[in-house]
Amino acid sequence: MREQAIGYEDIAEADLATRRGTFRAVAFRDPLDGNEHMALVRGTPRARDSVLVRVHSECMTGDIFGATRCECGDQLGAALDAIVREGTGVLVYLRGHEGRGIGLVAKVRTHILQDEQGLDTVDSATALGLPVDVRDYGPAVRVLRYLDVRSVRLMTNNPDKVDALESRGVTVAERVPLLAAASDDNIGYLTAKRDRLGHDLPQLDAPSPQLGGAGG
Repeated sequence: MREQAIGYEDIAEADLATRRGTFRAVAFRDPLDGNEHMALVRGTPRARDSVLVRVHSECMTGDIFGATRCECGDQLGAALDAIVREGTGVLVYLRGHEGRGIGLVAKVRTHILQDEQGLDTVDSATALGLPVDVRDYGPAVRVLRYLDVRSVRLMTNNPDKVDALESRGVTVAERVPLLAAASDDNIGYLTAKRDRLGHDLPQLDAPSPQLGGAGG
């Protein structure tokens, strides 16, 4: 697929002071999907190889309100912390990815089916006639090219995300696990992601304090 470059009129950059320190905020309107996304840049990743990168899908409930049904908010915070420790890295926050692309209203409707009928995150979507995952990672590829990132160490547990970036020409030098602790609230969600969506979640096979294992 031929990528369309992000034009000057569709991008704005400024420093963003946060509780974790200062990032370079790169806001951009993607030329193909029309959404406005954000890349938070730490250090100087331009023209570098093996840059630590997180491509994060928008999750209002988890990222903003701290919902414990999913691990999205935990992953967002952990990724930013890892980038700060590294000193150089990029977090790409993709809008329009709510509920793996089905939207906020539909996502909340799937929650009703999960709570009332015991369906998992996959079956609750298909029961409503919705796709399981329609996310497009093209905007992340285009902003990484704009930033002149040569190759990435991608923070993800989802092998499909690695494949999606590599199929568009982004070299993934390494997949870096980004594991959140399992709890009573998210164990069903994480198990479905592992068993039905192919995510690599080894923490589900080990005892954890939240699940009654030995703490420490």
